Amino acid sequence: MDIQQLTTTNDDAGKRLDAFLASQLRDLSRTRLQRAIEDGEVLINERAVKPSYKLRAGDQIEIDLPEPPPVALLAEPLALDIVYEDEDLIVVDKPAGMIVHPGAGIESGTLANALVYHFNELSGSAGRIRPGIVHRIDKDTSGLLVVAKNDAAHTKISEQFHDRKVFKMYVALVYGRVSQSLGDIEANIGRSPHNRTRMAVLRGNSGRYAHTIFQVVDRYTEFSLLQVQIKTGRTHQIRVHLSHIGHPVVSDTLYGMGRDNTVQDAKMKKQVRLLGRHFLHAAQLEFTHPTTGELLKFASPMPHKLTSFLALLKQGA
Repeated sequence: MDIQQLTTTNDDAGKRLDAFLASQLRDLSRTRLQRAIEDGEVLINERAVKPSYKLRAGDQIEIDLPEPPPVALLAEPLALDIVYEDEDLIVVDKPAGMIVHPGAGIESGTLANALVYHFNELSGSAGRIRPGIVHRIDKDTSGLLVVAKNDAAHTKISEQFHDRKVFKMYVALVYGRVSQSLGDIEANIGRSPHNRTRMAVLRGNSGRYAHTIFQVVDRYTEFSLLQVQIKTGRTHQIRVHLSHIGHPVVSDTLYGMGRDNTVQDAKMKKQVRLLGRHFLHAAQLEFTHPTTGELLKFASPMPHKLTSFLALLKQGA
């Protein structure tokens, strides 16, 4: 969808923004529009606002929603690393470079395409192009994902994510030496008003609440290795929050653009540019089984490319 611009009139004054947009964009649900507003995809006078914002005559509304995803999903025989499977769920170790589900301009090569090929039954709760998908990790992030085989399991696991009862721990290598051993970041995240392809930390009540905790595992001359736990699951959360505190994830070209140029060691600068992916890995995942109530714990070792990079760092420390 192209960027749409609307100007309110005297008749629109006093209406809630989400209700007004629902009357203008009838092909989109009010829930979808509320999420878009919270994510900063809708701006009022170049500012992000809340769905409950009361319109005034002359307000300039900018709407920048992504293109709708494809309506059909192609089954593809792509390799999957299945960590666990039973009649209710699957835990997959996703490789870096694989997108979780189709979206604007992406119709194949995703985890969802592979899932419909390998499994006869998957939950339909998330829609036709997201079969079984309960949560996501970014394309260039590797690691653990849980997939639901039926709607009942999907609902119960989703409730655990919503209630922040799922333990998710990532390993991240960031630029610079992080001074504090422990860190706690609470900052709202939404669509950047300045660059619509990025998420950003937003001030005031804009965006959606996001909470990240990190611990320094090791420090090197120009880098720090962190364990990162996320209490919420916002788009690009770890990458945005770590960039916000001045320590973007290594090789993150969206939120750490240009930081590789600050690396002084020529050998390491070259290795960063050869990495070809974010140094971010979903290493641990814990949740309660939706049927048995058993606490399930899963761990994924770092891919070889990341451990090799760390080995080079340790040589120079």
